[in-house]
Amino acid sequence: MNEILFFGKNENPKLFKNEPQEIKKPIQFKFENENENENEKQIKQISTGDFSTIFLFKNGKAIEYLSKKDPNQKPSKIQIENIQKVTVGSQNEAILTTEGNVFAKGYDINPKNRKKFINISSLIEDTNDRIIQDIVSGLSSVYLLTSNQNVYGIGSNELGQIGVDLFYKTKKPILMMKNVSKIFSGNYSKSTFLLNSNQELFGCGYNEYSQIGLGESRKEGIIDKLTKIQNIPKGKIIDIQSGYSHSIMLIEEDENQNQNPKRKLYSCGFWRYNGLDKDQDTYEFTEIKSSLFENDDNILDFSVGSFHTLILTSKSKLIGFGNNSFGQLGTVDIGNKQILIQIELPKLRFNENIYNYHIHCGYFNSFIYYSLSFSNLEEDLIKLFERKEFCDISFKTENGEIIEAHKLILKYRLNQNQNQIEKLKEIISNKSIQESNQIFEMIYSNNSIINPKLYLEIKEIINSNEKIEETMKRIYLNENENENEKDFIIERKEKQYKFPKLILIMRSELYRGMFLSVKNDKSNKVTDYSELSNKSFQIFEYWIYSNQIKDEIQITQEIINEIKTGIDYFQLNQTNPNLFDLLINKFKNQNQNQNQNQNLKNKKEKCSIF
Repeated sequence: MNEILFFGKNENPKLFKNEPQEIKKPIQFKFENENENENEKQIKQISTGDFSTIFLFKNGKAIEYLSKKDPNQKPSKIQIENIQKVTVGSQNEAILTTEGNVFAKGYDINPKNRKKFINISSLIEDTNDRIIQDIVSGLSSVYLLTSNQNVYGIGSNELGQIGVDLFYKTKKPILMMKNVSKIFSGNYSKSTFLLNSNQELFGCGYNEYSQIGLGESRKEGIIDKLTKIQNIPKGKIIDIQSGYSHSIMLIEEDENQNQNPKRKLYSCGFWRYNGLDKDQDTYEFTEIKSSLFENDDNILDFSVGSFHTLILTSKSKLIGFGNNSFGQLGTVDIGNKQILIQIELPKLRFNENIYNYHIHCGYFNSFIYYSLSFSNLEEDLIKLFERKEFCDISFKTENGEIIEAHKLILKYRLNQNQNQIEKLKEIISNKSIQESNQIFEMIYSNNSIINPKLYLEIKEIINSNEKIEETMKRIYLNENENENEKDFIIERKEKQYKFPKLILIMRSELYRGMFLSVKNDKSNKVTDYSELSNKSFQIFEYWIYSNQIKDEIQITQEIINEIKTGIDYFQLNQTNPNLFDLLINKFKNQNQNQNQNQNLKNKKEKCSIF
């Protein structure tokens, strides 16, 4: 079952039929009249605006509640397959597919039929730039980041939010900037931020309340051209989100100074909603400080709605500030909250894994939802790539910069030839730091659209055909070669089982939480779990690597009961087919074969009598 909490304005669309217009405390959201198969899928993302509310599932399908006054409306299935990301603005919605296509609809996107999706990526004039890597919606515009690191904007440019010398609506995507690494905006924002490959930040659009953060000398209401933003806080920019009149930036401290970098929030814009507790607008990004942020706490996620902001920390704190006219801050005490407040949460089903929760703020409402990402191997590998303590092999770029990587992941992703790592080192030695990072991202994610030109250079050394389970099983069966890479021990009774942390991260939510949590655990601690018999644990071990059960294993009802307990204990990622179903089917087949053999034996005995 999905876990989704909702609070705020319950109208247009009315997501809860039997609840009031204002829901002032977080309550459980349940899908109604939804396809039962999809209801069993994990939520990947939620996005909401005036146009609609979209729920994206892990299986790449999505449903939407359209913004209309009908309290009995049913969600409709979006007729687009393989959806990777959804983004809803106030007056539009856009969908990115795994193939790199973008479909969008809305009055400023398709004035002739605002309810019809059109492929806006196919409208880009440069045919080499039509593979899209990321999308973001503003209030009335959509922004596309291509695999060549170029950004296009389409929709309204009435307030300069596309940053070109063109007013009102664009009929096709307009090139805004080249060599861009990230795009930022907000579902109710008329402002846009672009981060280039040199980590320089640019902004344009609506600036009536100084929400672009250009400083006191640039207080114009409209910034119609992309302008470099000075005095950016030191550190890595993780995210920027804008509301109608304020912007929030998430900064991560330099990783070289701290293995577990601290994350801090910075704000600018309208004084009532920026969380800085000042009686005047803030002209440049300023740190948000509060006693609610403890020294050993860290920021996991944040979201900016139209006039309010929510923050989730590693100590399971939900913190909010801004407008609360409909209870969108999750408290019955309505009104503006200039000072940060802590919001009481109901007991969450997976509270110990708080880092798997995400926030999304809309116009006057908010969502908190549990989204497991470990079922997507590529997402986990990218996260491991960013975690230096899991890296054990170094590569040097053309300028002498060092990039560290995970040797075991490279063994998964590269061809079996032992010389492939040396070939990779040679390729990296002739690349810039930016190109090198893109190469590793493509290897870890097996995603050629990140940079198709670079992908051609590494295509020959990448193993993109073998299924991950087959590769895992191959490495598992070759135990001697990889014994040194099995660095985590699960001990039970008289035997120890060694696993690479990578394997456990992919297969077990319990260990994923242990190794990938913000509060990092670097140890190779021994876990004592003695509920499984030796045979049951052998089944568990082989399935961890191969997603299969050994043919020669004889299944009993006792083993089935033990494995069921183990699945709950280790919180296994139950892929399809899952371990329990495999056991049941094998058990049935074995019993059926035994019955057939017994019948055959009985027939032979009868024949021998005559």
